[in-house]
Amino acid sequence: MELFFRKIAQLSASLVFVILAATTLVLYLSAKPAIEEFGVKFLFESRWGEEEKLELSPAQLAELESLKADKEQPLEDDFIEDEEDFIFDDEDFITDDDMDSEDKTSREVYGALVPIVGTVFSTLIAMLFSVPIAMGIAVFLSEIAPAAIAKPVGIAIELLASIPSIIYGMWGLFYFGPFIAALFGGNTVSLLVAGLVLGIMVIPFMAALSRDAITTVPDMLKESAYAMGATKLEVIKDVVFPYARSGIIGSIILSFGRALGETMAVAFVIGGVYQFAKKVTDPTNSIPVVLANSFAESSGLSLSVLFYLALILFVLSFIVIASAKFYFLRKK
Repeated sequence: MELFFRKIAQLSASLVFVILAATTLVLYLSAKPAIEEFGVKFLFESRWGEEEKLELSPAQLAELESLKADKEQPLEDDFIEDEEDFIFDDEDFITDDDMDSEDKTSREVYGALVPIVGTVFSTLIAMLFSVPIAMGIAVFLSEIAPAAIAKPVGIAIELLASIPSIIYGMWGLFYFGPFIAALFGGNTVSLLVAGLVLGIMVIPFMAALSRDAITTVPDMLKESAYAMGATKLEVIKDVVFPYARSGIIGSIILSFGRALGETMAVAFVIGGVYQFAKKVTDPTNSIPVVLANSFAESSGLSLSVLFYLALILFVLSFIVIASAKFYFLRKK
């Protein structure tokens, strides 16, 4: 029984790496046509679905003119005497490849720069707004508030963390967005509104995890600090935060990852416009929103481009979270 339990535990742990490898492989294989077509330039291109004229060599131009001349030749109006003349081989039919070969003077250009910038900046706005508030809530509930207040407020925070993101998006579109526009000017859907809605979404999640980390601090350490004459602020700053550092940073990293990949709430309030936001009150776009809005109507190369964009989001999330964990949690 002990051996069976050990094998099941090992299999469960290995399954995580299998899922990670399978996800990466599927994204890469689906994005491969777009990677071969656009390469690394896709990361720095700001256009999306625009036609671009191609520079053709003299040999390519001659081939194109030959194809056009063959297409424009008139058909002979001869009488068909034998029904066998109706029989065609497969090579006699005009295929999609033949038609595509006749239109090589332009191509559609796709770029990821606008959604990458929108994703990064909306997430940064969310974290700048949410981290101080979430830390204040966690400290209040665990160190300051009496039990009669801390318990119901803690339950309310956990309930807020369970609200579906689409509810936050609808609230942001119809109520919070107009309020922010009246306060700061600009549009009711914008980068600022998206960042603040994201911040409001992750505050309960971050506060609940940080509160749980702070409650693990032994009472003996805090009482020792009070016995030496430390104030409440000094105990929190010099005893509680250092001891709960790993848990607090972990909650921030997890919240950052959730904000980075959030789709539905952001789709309501960011604007969905494929352009850079010159001001925080201007609309723009993000990677999850582009994926959600474009998958249903994409095929061929445009579908591969979306998988390329999803692969970028996957790698970006992995690099940011892994770097943060390595930098902040390298020392226990």
